[in-house]
Amino acid sequence: MKKDPATIQTILERNATHVTDRNSLAQKLVSGKKLRVKLGMDPTAPDLHIGNAVTLWKLREFQDAGHAIIFIIGDFTTQIGDPSGRSAARPPLTKEEISRNAKTYFTQVGKVLDIKKAEIRRNSEWLSKIHLSDWLGILKLFTAQRILERDDFAKRLKEQKEVWMHELMYPLVQAYDSVAIKADVEIGGNDQLFNLMAGRTLLERLGKTPQDILTTEILVGTDGTRKMSKSLGNYIGITESPRMMFGKTMSIPDSLIMSYFRLTTRRPEEEIKRVEARLRKGENPRDVKLDLASAIVELYHGEASALRERTEFVKVFSKKQLPSDVQEAVIASGSYEVVALLLDVGLARSKSEARRLIDQGGVEIIPAGAAAYRPKTGTEFISVTPGMIIRAGKTRFIKIR
Repeated sequence: MKKDPATIQTILERNATHVTDRNSLAQKLVSGKKLRVKLGMDPTAPDLHIGNAVTLWKLREFQDAGHAIIFIIGDFTTQIGDPSGRSAARPPLTKEEISRNAKTYFTQVGKVLDIKKAEIRRNSEWLSKIHLSDWLGILKLFTAQRILERDDFAKRLKEQKEVWMHELMYPLVQAYDSVAIKADVEIGGNDQLFNLMAGRTLLERLGKTPQDILTTEILVGTDGTRKMSKSLGNYIGITESPRMMFGKTMSIPDSLIMSYFRLTTRRPEEEIKRVEARLRKGENPRDVKLDLASAIVELYHGEASALRERTEFVKVFSKKQLPSDVQEAVIASGSYEVVALLLDVGLARSKSEARRLIDQGGVEIIPAGAAAYRPKTGTEFISVTPGMIIRAGKTRFIKIR
C-alpha cells in the first residue's frame, strides 16, 4: 500500500468535501491496511458523464494507492429509484432498460479505473436473494422519522407532495450493499451523503465496523445552473467523440472554468493555481478554456486527439474557417422548412431538438458565395442549393452537394 503523506493528502483532500470519520480514515491509510473501497452507481441512463467521473477518479486514487476497489452497478436499486435531489418519484425503468444501461457501464468505467484490478459487481447478486423476514430485521434498525428527515422528503412533505413507500426503502436497500461487500470506505457525491450514512449506520447496528465515508463536490452542468445530468441535456459524456467533448467544454460559462479544472481534470494543484492567477490577471477566458478543453479530451482520448481538436476549434471559431473533415449530405435543391431541413441532413434527431437549436440561435445557414444568417423560427423556409453549409451548435457542420 502507498501510505506516504502526499498520497494520503490527495485522497483526503482533493475534491473531497465531507469525510466521516476523517481521523479513522487517515489512521487506516497510514496503517498500510488494504481497504475495501466502494462506489455504486444506478444505471438510470446508458451513458456516464464527466460529472459521474468525479467520484470515479476518487476511487482511482484509492486504487493507485493499492487498495481493493469495488464498483457496484445498482441494477436492483434502480428498480426502486434514488430519491436524492428529487422533487417527485423517479419514473420507473423496465428490467430490460436497466440491463441495457448496465451493460454499457462495464466498458465506460474502464476509461477511469484499471478494470483488471477492480471488482465490478451488480447489487442484484445479493439483493434479489434476501428474504422478506431478513428485510424485516433490517427495517427494525431504522425509524421512519429518521428517513423522513432527509431534505428531499422534508421538502416534499412541506409542499404536500407524495413520498412513496418504495422511496423510503431506497437508502436501506442501498445500505445493504456495504454489508454484502464488507466495505471499509464508501465514496459518493455530496447528494449521496444520506444514503452513505445509512450504510455506515447499518454496519454499526449489525455489530460490524462502520464504514468511513468520503463525498465529493457535485459538478454543475454545461448550462451553468443545474447539476450535470443526461436527462437535462447539460452533460459531457466520457465516451463522446473528442470533437463533441471539446466543443461542449468550450460552451460552458466562464464562471465554471475553475471548478471544471479542479473536478474534471487531473492537473496538479500547482498548475490549477497558475490557471486561477491567469484569470485574475485578466487573460481572455476563452484562451484558458482552450487549455481546459484540451485537458479533458486528453484525459479520455489521448494527447494527439486533444491537440487535433484544439487546432480544429481555433481554425473554425477563431479564424472562421470550415472544419477539415466537414460531412456532406445529398438532398435535392429547393425550398425547405428549417426544422425539416435539420432532420433531413441529420443535424437533429427530433423536431423538438431542431426547434431548441433554432430558438437558442444555434443554427447558421451559410449559402455558397453569400452572407451567413441565422433563422429565427423553425417555420422559416430556406432555399437549399449545392455548396451551402449548415451549422448546428458549435461543432456540427453539413455541406450540401
